[in-house]
Amino acid sequence: MAGTDDAVAADDDALYVLTAVLLTPAKFPSVLGDDYPEACAALDLAPLAAGYGLVLGQDGEGARWTVVVDDVSLVAVAIASWDCGMEYDLSPDENTVVTALPGWPLAVAVAAPGVPAPHDPEPGPNGSAREPLAPPQADTWGPAQRRLGADEIALQWASWREQIDDADFVTDGPAEASPEKADEEPPTGVRRVLAEARAYVDTPPPLGRVRSSFASGDARTLRADGPGWSMVARTDDIAFVLLDEEPGEVVPVGRGPELPALLEALDKMAVRPA
Repeated sequence: MAGTDDAVAADDDALYVLTAVLLTPAKFPSVLGDDYPEACAALDLAPLAAGYGLVLGQDGEGARWTVVVDDVSLVAVAIASWDCGMEYDLSPDENTVVTALPGWPLAVAVAAPGVPAPHDPEPGPNGSAREPLAPPQADTWGPAQRRLGADEIALQWASWREQIDDADFVTDGPAEASPEKADEEPPTGVRRVLAEARAYVDTPPPLGRVRSSFASGDARTLRADGPGWSMVARTDDIAFVLLDEEPGEVVPVGRGPELPALLEALDKMAVRPA
């Protein structure tokens, strides 16, 4: 987390930095979209290969702003430092500022001291300012909430994995979870998810639909998204599927005859952090 004394210039006003996130093909706020171009479009940005940094903070009046900068390396170093519990003065040069957007796309639990409480900025002249960004509501279910759920599973993989009994698995999608549950059909959407994920191997989807990140040992954590679905998996283990049509449900997919090869193929084509 950034120090709240840090400030950058945005539209001639000081911005008190609270936190920052990356918007790159390999790592972007999934709440914004299923892939990198879609996430950029949500912020009216061109999907540049190098990506952006999103700096979230408050101005002197307490208003929420998301400042987009093209100095990705600076933002990455700041995030890495904060993750290690170190202080880092994130102060991007004014020349790196691409745009300043009202609101925050993500929930931020802290506020800058000495300024009014966080609030949306006033509309621009003649109401020309865009609608302020806002995190998705927690009491509904839709694409944004589904993707946030997948984020949480990827972040807390060990906790989710230890809750799953082998008898709860759907094996590769088409089969029932277990002989004991032969009369129970898994969500039919799981079959569609695995079929669409297999299709990605032959026809690459938009950039960022499949991402690979570090996991323990020699394994990788895979994240794949598509229309109405998200999948989180480890290349040496199982997968979890979330569906728009199944609010709040997380379906574990076991390592049947097809899943290991699918995960290996997806990992080979996935976007990885630099």
